[in-house]
Amino acid sequence: MTATPLRPETLAVHAGWRADPTTGSVAVPIHQTTSYQFRDAEHAAALFALQESGNIYTRIMNPTTSVLEARVAALEGGVAALAVASGQAASALALQNLARAGDNVVSSTALYGGTWNLFANTLKDQGIEVRFVDPEDPENFRKATDSRTRAYYAETLPNPKLEVFPIAEVAAIGRAIGVPLIVDNTAAPLLCRPLDHGAAAVVYSLTKYMGGHGTSIGGMIVDGGNFDWAADPERQPLLNSPDPSYHGAVWTEAAKALGPVAYALRARVILLRDLGPALSPFNAFQLLQGIETVALRMERHCQNAQRVAERLAGHKAVTRVIHPSQQQGEARARADRYLKGGYGGLVGFELAGGVEAGRRFIDTLQLFYHVANIGDARSLAIHPASTTHSQLNEAEQAATGVTPGYVRLSIGLEHIDDILADLDQALAAASKG
Repeated sequence: MTATPLRPETLAVHAGWRADPTTGSVAVPIHQTTSYQFRDAEHAAALFALQESGNIYTRIMNPTTSVLEARVAALEGGVAALAVASGQAASALALQNLARAGDNVVSSTALYGGTWNLFANTLKDQGIEVRFVDPEDPENFRKATDSRTRAYYAETLPNPKLEVFPIAEVAAIGRAIGVPLIVDNTAAPLLCRPLDHGAAAVVYSLTKYMGGHGTSIGGMIVDGGNFDWAADPERQPLLNSPDPSYHGAVWTEAAKALGPVAYALRARVILLRDLGPALSPFNAFQLLQGIETVALRMERHCQNAQRVAERLAGHKAVTRVIHPSQQQGEARARADRYLKGGYGGLVGFELAGGVEAGRRFIDTLQLFYHVANIGDARSLAIHPASTTHSQLNEAEQAATGVTPGYVRLSIGLEHIDDILADLDQALAAASKG
């Protein structure tokens, strides 16, 4: 389109698509099909042998979904992306693509509750150990690493702890020993590009800010193309050993004709093919509509959340506000270093009246929705200890930043005066107990 690199606001609207070559359609068509006609037997064989790129079956790829993948890859500065059915599927496949039974991953303790449960229980049952470490000291990742460590994992802006992860510091530790850092950027699209700071891959729950309208669930894995997977074959055996499920293909070799996409290629043709968490083409279309406005929405989310954090910080019923703008020391320094354009749309706080006050607050809200989601155009509220993080024990909840009285707000796009008015009346009710 232009020789000048496009800015994120423009990429969100244009990346991966211009117009349909047959009809001239400007909007991305919904290719609601399972299968694709092969030209002839030779063409079909070439596609299945990865000698030629093209569509085979929508469980593995789809033209509508391909535009979504190209757009998110462009926004993140990656070389390839893989769309899947949910953010949970993205997190699982991102690690299963590198680790198998007997291997381990080192993860930040500051995680969304569903991710913690996936790592601590489901992956454990599959023989993959996830070792949780406090990200306050990046060296904790090095200390937890051994010869079977295949990856590091973290969230840019952890939900609900909201203390920005030291991306460059941990990425540098890993790169020196052949361990890639995978970063979940769900809560900070456009505010941060983890690949620019040394991460090797990025995952998303597109359900949240990227989609933005609470209509469609989806996930994404972005391959940065910036990690040398072949440098230490013993450290990354799944990408450097013959794969019996694909005629002995060695993925670092098989991907050479396509570019530095070994990680994304294996995730697609092995994990997506075999496990089948495919994204619906219709959901891909819906998510593309959301991404077109993500830059504008993130500005408003950040502005409104900042105002909410300031209002809560001055309220007598509130004992603590959890938001990067209220942090000090290294936590605030990291927020300023990694987040550009705002501190995100999430705000947490604790009430002087504890759990019971929190319940009264939730039940009294009128504008806010009480739902288990974030990043919606609507303002949302929830009590994590009894919902999103309820499967964790008390110690695990504390490690993720959840206390019994913690309330999490996802600040929407409504007029700030209406948001503040609803919070004020709910806080007043919570204080009367």
